[in-house]
This record gives sequence, C-alpha cells and structure tokens, in this order.
Amino acid sequence: MALITQIIAGLFLFAGAFFLIAGAIGMNRMPDLFTRMHAASVADTLGVSLMLIGMVFLAGFSLVSVKLALLLAFLLFMGPVASHALAAAALQAGVKPVLAGDGKRAELATAKKAGGKPKAATRKGRKT
Repeated sequence: MALITQIIAGLFLFAGAFFLIAGAIGMNRMPDLFTRMHAASVADTLGVSLMLIGMVFLAGFSLVSVKLALLLAFLLFMGPVASHALAAAALQAGVKPVLAGDGKRAELATAKKAGGKPKAATRKGRKT
C-alpha cells in the first residue's frame, strides 16, 4: 500500500513540476504582459496545486496534510485574484494586449528576429 501511495504522490509531483517548467518556458516565450501573466498563472495554480496534492499523499492523514490542504485552498483563492489585480492595474496604466489582427504581432516577430527589443508595452498616446 505504501508503494502505491508513493507512486501516486510521485505522479502528482512530476505533473506539477511539468506545469511549472511549462509555465516558466511560457513566461520566457510569450510576447506581452498579458500572455506572460497567463503562463505564470497556469504554473502557479495548476503546477503548485498538483505538487501540494502529491505532498498530501506523502504526508498521509496528519496535521501536515491538513496544513497543506489549507495552503492549497489559499493558493487556489489568491492566485486568480492576484492575476486579475495585476491585469486590471496594467490596463489602467495603459498597457494594451497584443491582438492577432492589429499588426503588432508581426512587428514583435520582426523585432525578435532582428535581435532588438520588441515594443510589447505601449502607453496611451505614446509608444515606449
């Protein structure tokens, strides 16, 4: 029985590590603030949640597992709230998301190929 519990815990930990690595790659590869924030929120919510579930399996039924479950509940509540607050603050500051049809994506791709810094963030009325 202990071996099965450890295998299940290992699978959760491996899946959580996969989502954390995928989120880190996504944060590095995405073109603007909003898509990077999406990658970070996926890594934060799903990756860490799976790792905490794996740790609960390893801890068994104890006070540690209760604390991990409370930490998981806090994380599932605070992650989306923090992402929403960050997106609202960015929109209020005038940062516009890169949309598929506005031509900015092609500009970003051209700037990345040329080795220059892409102009991902623009403020109202002026470019940065």
